[in-house]
Amino acid sequence: MNDAAPRRRARVRAPELIGKGGWLNTGDKQYTLADLRGRIVILDFWTFCCINCLHVLDELRELEEKHRDTVVIVGVHSPKFVHEAEHQAVIDAVERYGVEHPVLDDPELATWKQYAVRAWPTLVVIDPEGYVVAQHAGEGHAHAIERLVAELEAEHEAKGTLRRGDGPYVAPEPEPTILRFPGKALALPSGGFLVSDTTRHQLVELAPDGETVLRRIGSGARGFADGTAESASFNEPQGLVLSDDGSVVVADTVNHALRRLDLATGEVTTLAGTGKQWWQGSATSGPAREVDLSSPWDVALFGGRVWIAMAGVHQLWVYDPAEGTVAVAAGTTNEGLVDGPGAEAWFAQPSGLAATADRLWLADSETSALRWVDLDGRVHTAVGTGLFDFGHRDGPAEQALLQHPLGVTALPDGSVAVSDTYNHALRRYDPATGEVTTLATDLREPSDAVLAGEDIVVVESARHRLTRLRLPEEAVRVASVAHRTRRSATEVAPGRLRLDVIFQAPAGQKLDTRYGPSTRLLVSATPPELLLKGEGADTDLARELELNPAVPDGVLHVSAMAASCDDDPANEYPACHVHQQDWGVPVRITEGGADRLPLVLAGMDEAAGQTP
Repeated sequence: MNDAAPRRRARVRAPELIGKGGWLNTGDKQYTLADLRGRIVILDFWTFCCINCLHVLDELRELEEKHRDTVVIVGVHSPKFVHEAEHQAVIDAVERYGVEHPVLDDPELATWKQYAVRAWPTLVVIDPEGYVVAQHAGEGHAHAIERLVAELEAEHEAKGTLRRGDGPYVAPEPEPTILRFPGKALALPSGGFLVSDTTRHQLVELAPDGETVLRRIGSGARGFADGTAESASFNEPQGLVLSDDGSVVVADTVNHALRRLDLATGEVTTLAGTGKQWWQGSATSGPAREVDLSSPWDVALFGGRVWIAMAGVHQLWVYDPAEGTVAVAAGTTNEGLVDGPGAEAWFAQPSGLAATADRLWLADSETSALRWVDLDGRVHTAVGTGLFDFGHRDGPAEQALLQHPLGVTALPDGSVAVSDTYNHALRRYDPATGEVTTLATDLREPSDAVLAGEDIVVVESARHRLTRLRLPEEAVRVASVAHRTRRSATEVAPGRLRLDVIFQAPAGQKLDTRYGPSTRLLVSATPPELLLKGEGADTDLARELELNPAVPDGVLHVSAMAASCDDDPANEYPACHVHQQDWGVPVRITEGGADRLPLVLAGMDEAAGQTP
């Protein structure tokens, strides 16, 4: 422990925690900040559609366990999509992702606004006396928060303001269902199905009736171990594909790995990934077992290679079974919807894949889009417009709307079925006519579907079952609904706008400049005409933008990265950490609006004199 006097910190009184949905994981008890006084409180502003938020949940597990008697993590659920404002959907997500701390359901973004949060995920640290002492946006901050927690424990133990003891978390009662939030399914040559039983960290083989359990593969505990069906372990597995040799390739999502299941023996081995998450600067190709991956969500066999929906970095990768290698196939890691050559395309959390002879279809969940890759590697969009428009609307593809789809299935007639997850529907896109129709409604968070003869079997994730439907000749008709993201726009003045990304290296660290600049800032806009000046990439975290007064509103897309290393001259190999975050900031051009836009990557915006 560092015995030096604690650093002086900017302190801001933490606003109260309010949320119309109330508290989860507390045994029905409702809490205020005053009830948590004496504890170090970490607010995790998250929404369950967001892959970066899921990464942070995993990052916080070790800290949560180590400091359980002094730290209370509170997940503040702040929805992006309309479906995420449903209370039952939040209850489901808390169980689905193994959240073991209290969660405040804030469907109207009341606490989000009180803390002036601008991005998912954002972490806010509150000291035992009720003051905000740090804010971090994005991933990769667990080490910095761990150090801050140790400082706060020592400081407030000495002051007598630290209160140790059990926290407010109360585990919910487990439900005795056969499957628990299944993710993806695979039709087996036997006529049965293999299902990724995601929340239970297993694969389940079902008989052709889709209900009778033939065997379970995996210990059922979170882990990353090869072995027999009983001893191997997974961590929230998702996508499945049958390979040419008859084995199954599994997207082991939270282990950031591809696994191989031998259907005959039940033996599980690792094909790709190290178990560590890919970060900017990591290798993007090489021997499969030596390259980091990032939340692979689905897999498909296309052109003799296994394509990977790499949700965690908004890319498509390929695994070559003959060479034993992995490589990026499409996507820049920037989040958005941009078509074109694979190396220039932008995706947003691709989560479902389906291959035909000449197309690789993909469900691009955060843009609520259906997209495809041709044999030349070019990316095209069939349905969807971008990160902020979604809904349930049938009709011509250019007008149709989806809401966070997670699965796509190739149909015999050349059309595709889309598991339109947050609309609780199965949709159909016909490339021949360019029309989108609805095949079925009243499903519950469908996340995948597979063909079984003349039927389609849907993974109803939030009903914990497979549901068999007859492929209808006539589509279901539904009333059209359109939505935009719920966040209110930031009012900014026309003309010059100073963008400041706030980054303060954690205690005991400094910016890593050994190999050149350690920061990167990328700025773009939707529509592109919003920005007259300031677009593009540079290494400075501050930039002068010029906004077009002729464009009344739009979205500024800001991506920032900073690398910091331990500041100890005696250490020849200091530990280094990457901090990164993407913001989509809705703005409205208004006379008298702000001429400065601060975005906190890590630290406090002391220029603002208030909670950032």
